[in-house]
Amino acid sequence: MTTPPRNDLILNVDDNEGGRYAKSRLLKLAGYRVIEAATGQEALDAAAREQPSLMLLDVMLPDINGMEVCRRIKDDPITGSIIVLQTSASAVQSRDRVKAFDGGADSYLIEPIEPEELIANVRALLRLKAAEDAHRTAESALRESEERFRQMAEAIGDVFWVYEPALGEHVYVSKAIGSVWGVSDAAVLANPDLWWAPVHPDDRERVKSSLHVARSTGSYDEEYRLQHADGRIAWIHDRGFPIRGADGAITRLTGVAHDITDRKTAAQALVDADRRKDEFLAMLAHELRNPLAPIRNAVELMRLIEPSATGVQLKAREIISRQVDHLSRLVDELLDVSRITHGKISLVREPVALSTVVRAASEAVRPLMDQRNHVFNAVMPMHELWLSADPVRLAQVLGNLLNNAAKYTPMGGEITLTAEQQGNRLHLSVRDNGIGIAADTLPHVFDLFMQADPSLDRSQGGLGLGLSLAQTLAHMHDGRITAESGGAGKGSVFTLDLPLGAPGPRASTDPAAIAGQSTSRRILVVEDNADAAEGMALLLGERGHIVNVALDGVSGLEAARQLQPDVIILDIGLPLLDGYQLARELRASPATSRAVLVALSGYGQAADKLKSRSAGIDFHLVKPVDLASLEAVIDNLPEQAV
Repeated sequence: MTTPPRNDLILNVDDNEGGRYAKSRLLKLAGYRVIEAATGQEALDAAAREQPSLMLLDVMLPDINGMEVCRRIKDDPITGSIIVLQTSASAVQSRDRVKAFDGGADSYLIEPIEPEELIANVRALLRLKAAEDAHRTAESALRESEERFRQMAEAIGDVFWVYEPALGEHVYVSKAIGSVWGVSDAAVLANPDLWWAPVHPDDRERVKSSLHVARSTGSYDEEYRLQHADGRIAWIHDRGFPIRGADGAITRLTGVAHDITDRKTAAQALVDADRRKDEFLAMLAHELRNPLAPIRNAVELMRLIEPSATGVQLKAREIISRQVDHLSRLVDELLDVSRITHGKISLVREPVALSTVVRAASEAVRPLMDQRNHVFNAVMPMHELWLSADPVRLAQVLGNLLNNAAKYTPMGGEITLTAEQQGNRLHLSVRDNGIGIAADTLPHVFDLFMQADPSLDRSQGGLGLGLSLAQTLAHMHDGRITAESGGAGKGSVFTLDLPLGAPGPRASTDPAAIAGQSTSRRILVVEDNADAAEGMALLLGERGHIVNVALDGVSGLEAARQLQPDVIILDIGLPLLDGYQLARELRASPATSRAVLVALSGYGQAADKLKSRSAGIDFHLVKPVDLASLEAVIDNLPEQAV
């Protein structure tokens, strides 16, 4: 095999000028660079100074024997890596070659030498040198790499490790294990079981199994706990990576164990803070709803007593009613956003007629529009359109868009709702001629707590939740809301895009007619807020029912056993005996087991309703209760779940 020369430098040492010239010329023709020396000392000096790759060294030199020169070359660390090819025309015996090799020569040729043989030997020796140099360089790089790794591993607080699958144990761990595991690296290497000893018993077998599987898959990523002797718990994130041999098989795993205790603690603190926030919001809603209940009851009672009231009395009653509705909506929006953020809202889809949704939404916003003297127009298609939707939530979405338009349109404005079918999609557009939206605000109108300029129309206020909530609910219905505006003072258009659904069955009975069928009932109201209890009793009494009141759970239970009412309206947060306990006692008593139980509470989250159902409560209504909803329950006593 012919290998092109690497332009190596060769030192040609020979005291015979003619022989030296011939060999130098031959080497140069072969592509090598050549320098010369005629004596042993010259050779030693040139070798140290020029560092040739190979020395072509004659044995018979005038000052120092060539074999002695070779020994000195090989003994000197500076020149020891130079290849020495000794030649001689006189030392031709086997003992001469053995002596040369013992002195460090790499090869020995007897002169005269054929040119091809000389060049072939030089090339072969230089190939060996190149391989040795590469191996030496690789070893040096490996040592340097290992040293850098060791220094880095010892400088970093993470635990670096190497795992030997064939042994089933860690063969290297960094010194940081002392501060994380509480045991020294030397101790772990002497007793590999010490790696596993601090691992929490509930995690140990899982982590061991994962590391065992990683011996074949190369994938290892685990979080686990360390339980220290003092009871302290540390969290570890441990990741491993495969080291493969030439055949692709995993020979080792190397990895790093990182202490994530602080991160886990911070994450748990966030969870706890989030839980406390939810508890606070639930308590806030309860505390806000409780005083709203007697206010709404009083307004309804005034309406029943004097249905034909006019003037100041009528206006005052309408103002109170509107503000109760407004505050109730703010509380509901605040809780809805919290529930959606935690994924606690689910839709109850069913075939819904568009006209039903539009009617519910527009009726909810009608008082605000009337108050501000808005002209409201609804442009609907000639035929009924159907949606697969949650009717309550979809009416909430459209109601929020209409409410937003009514709030931010000056007195006497115009609001138009347009419904259009476009293929298998429905486009519902709410257009107003209100204050409009600035260009820099438009991209953020659906952000949480985003509002128009605070200086504009704060009388209608709000928390900046309505549009964000509406967009989220639209997404849950596989739709979306877009916003357009020509700028400040040029009105705005909000378009709700939804997929159309299959038509649903027509209702055979008019719900309004059902709600109007009133029957006198025996009713017990159990409520610790005396104003709320009295207002509810007066209101129901005006509707023709026989009503009694109890102000705590214990007296409510006694009254129920004595009176055996048809309906028991009970608060949840009762003194002495809470609403859930009272419900269970009522269900357990033969005298009251068949009564319809209606929870009337400021707590209205899904978990609260589930607790009511588990306690045997038939209906869970949220304060301030809508009179129509309560009347429907009392008048019809329908059998349905909470």
